[in-house]
Amino acid sequence: MFVDDPKEVRDADVSAIAALDEPTRRRLYDHVVRQPGSVSRDEAAAALGLARQTAAFHLDRLAEESLLDVVYERRSGRAGPGAGRPAKLYRRSAKQIAVTLPDRRYELAGRLLAQSVEESGATGEPVRDVLHRKAEELGTLLGEAGNGSPFDLLERYGFEPRPEEGAIVLGNCPFHALAREYTQTVCGMNLHLLRGVLQGLGASGYAACLSPGPGRCCVRLEPVT
Repeated sequence: MFVDDPKEVRDADVSAIAALDEPTRRRLYDHVVRQPGSVSRDEAAAALGLARQTAAFHLDRLAEESLLDVVYERRSGRAGPGAGRPAKLYRRSAKQIAVTLPDRRYELAGRLLAQSVEESGATGEPVRDVLHRKAEELGTLLGEAGNGSPFDLLERYGFEPRPEEGAIVLGNCPFHALAREYTQTVCGMNLHLLRGVLQGLGASGYAACLSPGPGRCCVRLEPVT
């Protein structure tokens, strides 16, 4: 889990949101998602007073951006020879799209926390111990899926790494709002996540250490001498 390239996901989400900036396309999107069932091109065009070709163009663009799903159904209710071709219909996509600046990863934190609570309830192991283990396991997976460079991987996941006197300072915390309210829990999770990242990358020249400071992540990657 969580091994999709976050930069590619973010770029796709930005493109999808940008597609809604066109007024006619936004009206079509809003109309389709309000309907209890799937909507045909003819129905959408009639509802908004558009030419069918115009509605079709924008609906297909929304589908290309994964904002709408396309399904094919026979509206006649008949099947077999003579039933006609299925109609192309549109409905709300199940995909969730979100863009945050600076980059945030609250879903990642939420899943780790939820997994840890469930496993703790099932096994009796303290929640924090489970959370640290799960975070380190995930970090290792992310590191193993990387290309061997801490800077590249941390940049992709929104940490905004920069060199500083041989260390790597992380200019952004992807869990910022959570870390402000639940500092010990979230920073501990982040520390173990980044320890796992270094292990997965095989970056034995650095060690993840807690080093909170204003305007940056609570974890700093210190050179190992």
